[in-house]
Amino acid sequence: MNKGLLLVLSGPSGVGKGTVCSALRKCAPELVYSVSATTRSPRAGELDGVNYFFKSREQFQDMIQNDQLLEYAEYVGNYYGTPRDFVQKTLDQGLDIILEIEVQGALKVKEKFPQGVFVFLMPPSLQELQQRIVGRGTESEETIRHRMNAAREEINLMQHYDYAVVNDRIESACSRIQAIITAEHCKRERVMTELLEGVQL
Repeated sequence: MNKGLLLVLSGPSGVGKGTVCSALRKCAPELVYSVSATTRSPRAGELDGVNYFFKSREQFQDMIQNDQLLEYAEYVGNYYGTPRDFVQKTLDQGLDIILEIEVQGALKVKEKFPQGVFVFLMPPSLQELQQRIVGRGTESEETIRHRMNAAREEINLMQHYDYAVVNDRIESACSRIQAIITAEHCKRERVMTELLEGVQL
């Protein structure tokens, strides 16, 4: 059986990662969404193993100790992380899996899983990115300035990614990402490896 691809999608805050990821899952329903583990309590309607893997703090710390997470971070008093086992089992079933994550988390994943396919989602321009953040109407001027400075720093980290996709239109961004998945499955090294692994000697 051909192994699946781990597709890591990230980019600066406000670029539309969640929107593109949701649209991608609708036009490519075979793409598995990576479910994160967290120590926060489930919200109304959330299901374990669907929205998150809900863990106690002790369970999560055991996962850290046993190197069972591709990356993790603590945010507002709760841990969030990507379980290695869920990702590996999905890939072993021949399914592609997408992980939507912040830039720093993506770089941590690359350290532990360099064979992943890393896609950086770009705004059409920094001006457009600022307009999107301002358009939310939820950010103070200071927060907007901080987010824009962070975005510039994150864009400088694009060199660590395999591909860059401009999110000018959601449909176009999804088409480009699907083209990347197709191209990756056709890579010479991948096809040869899977062919030779399948040969019975």
